Amino acid sequence: MSETTGGANGSSDRVMLEGPHSRFHEMLLLFRVMRDFIKGFRVLHFVGPCVTIFGSARFNEGHPYYERTREVGKRVSQLGFTVMTGGGPGLMEAANRGARDAGGPSVACNIELPHEQHVNPYLDRSISCHYFFVRKVLLFKYSYAFVAMPGGLGTLDELSEALTLIQTKKIRGFPVVLIGVAYWTPLVALLTEMIQQGAVAADDMKLIMVTDDIDAAMKYLEANTLEPFGLKRRKPRRWLGERGITPAAGAPTASPNAGP
Repeated sequence: MSETTGGANGSSDRVMLEGPHSRFHEMLLLFRVMRDFIKGFRVLHFVGPCVTIFGSARFNEGHPYYERTREVGKRVSQLGFTVMTGGGPGLMEAANRGARDAGGPSVACNIELPHEQHVNPYLDRSISCHYFFVRKVLLFKYSYAFVAMPGGLGTLDELSEALTLIQTKKIRGFPVVLIGVAYWTPLVALLTEMIQQGAVAADDMKLIMVTDDIDAAMKYLEANTLEPFGLKRRKPRRWLGERGITPAAGAPTASPNAGP
């Protein structure tokens, strides 16, 4: 496919955002966006309530945060949630691997990039999106909590969007946990400065928990997800070609307000 309509080399976002195209090509872009959403809805609708774990793709096995993220993924899975990530290597892989360690469901929304980011091998189900904004919508749509491990610009982007959606009440008050006090101290300091300058409300700091204590993080997630949102699972309909993922023992279920 030509670059004008967004090739498979990860250039789709750049093509979409570079300005107006012909009416025909704009229509092709819209259909491709719609195709990404439809594919995402079909693949992820029955994976169960998710906790999305963000983190660097560059911190590979052997890095201290890799093992911590693997433990976080395992513990989130033991709470009964499906672990969702961006599907790539590094800490995303570690989180999915931790879910696999616990025998729990592990899913991902990957993104096509020019340097060909491939999905990690610890997934029960995944999709690959052409567009970053589609990927982020899917990550937020199916999640009831967010855990941010140390990461770079992509992690900051996802974390900021989660906090913005919660702060503006575009999504419900899902818990947000930042693991790694030393790593996130500069961000906390920046937010504190923003509060002092009046750019951020003091109450917005209550939207996040920053900790090194995985036990405390899990208790916080459990207290702010399972009971407040009355979770239950949806049942797939085989005649529509829908498939679920076998839930872990004692798994929570999707919101009753979200429909059958």
